[in-house]
Amino acid sequence: MAVSAAVPAGVEIRQADVRKGKGLFATTSFREGDVILTETPLVSAQFCWNELYKYKACEFCLRSLETAEEMSQRLTENPALTLPHPECCAVDPSVFSLCPQCQVLYCSEACRTEAWNRYHRVLCMGPSRTDGKHPLLQLQETWRNIHYPPETSSIMLLVKMAAMVRQSPDPKRMVDRFSKFVHTTVNEEEEIMHKLLGKEFQGQLEVLRSLAAECLYHEDIQQWLTPEGFQSVFALIGTNGQGIGSSSISKWVKNCESLVLSSEEKEQLDAFIDQLYIDLDQVSGAFLNCEGSGLYELQSACNHSCVPNAEISFLHGNHTLTLSCARDIEQGEEIFISYLDECDVDRSRHSRQKILRENYLFICTCPKCLEQAGDIDETSEEEMSEGEEGDMGD
Repeated sequence: MAVSAAVPAGVEIRQADVRKGKGLFATTSFREGDVILTETPLVSAQFCWNELYKYKACEFCLRSLETAEEMSQRLTENPALTLPHPECCAVDPSVFSLCPQCQVLYCSEACRTEAWNRYHRVLCMGPSRTDGKHPLLQLQETWRNIHYPPETSSIMLLVKMAAMVRQSPDPKRMVDRFSKFVHTTVNEEEEIMHKLLGKEFQGQLEVLRSLAAECLYHEDIQQWLTPEGFQSVFALIGTNGQGIGSSSISKWVKNCESLVLSSEEKEQLDAFIDQLYIDLDQVSGAFLNCEGSGLYELQSACNHSCVPNAEISFLHGNHTLTLSCARDIEQGEEIFISYLDECDVDRSRHSRQKILRENYLFICTCPKCLEQAGDIDETSEEEMSEGEEGDMGD
């Protein structure tokens, strides 16, 4: 697909094949570990449940606003926990900035200004942010009651998209930028709605649409707020949204790795960190990040493979995406990422195809899937165990 973001040196977007459409290709050779590109999203938002559960994040860039120690204390439910080497924590509350009208918190004045200039002028709730009655708050509560955790998208992406169009000096151009993300057919849109909102998606979608229209109606986005347009833009978010994770704990651990320590001190620190992750896992499981979702114009051009040659990470502790080489990539080679979670990549071909078909509406023909095409159509052992457990509970 064509995109509006500046394409960096070393890559280009062009036709991959008729089935996949456009793809991202290397115009130079990359070695394993090389950074191919970094990209900030056109729009991003923290998940509503994540915010409700007190994962404090910058409203604009999703950077964690808890110190590593504060986050560790909350997620281990141990208020007495003390982390060594506090100098390795990257969070600096002294530079936080509040919206003076609604008191929304940002990690810096730069993020507050950027949010205000892009969308927050339209979305600022002022003093009513605390009374629970503002239409935007009702929209978020309705979304949470429809889309239970773990979230895979956010209604706030659509809200911010609408606000960005309204605040843009060239609304038509902004609408055009969003229109260049991958779109789907009406039948595919319905499949996505079923996945996101469940069997009663039509009624739920209409409730969300009515609340969104009450908050955001403007002539520049009226096409998004019709029943058909709302389903279409909602499916766009479901298809193109990239998950984002930021954690002050992860950043603290990474910074600790750079410390110059004696062998004994290093051993003690490693043991402390190992135990910390055990404690975190026992209390909070996998929910260790300020999670959200974003729309990335370049990343969205990357096609999927179950044997990807590139991987996505968030090394900056915010919504800035880094695309790096998982192996050597030669000039002219297409750059692939995996749309599957790390654990799902190792599942059976049948399991992988099922996840991709349900969530992204395509059948994978990567080398791994073609090689395993003759395998018996059965789910992996992990899924079989889960299914058996589910059957026992019925």
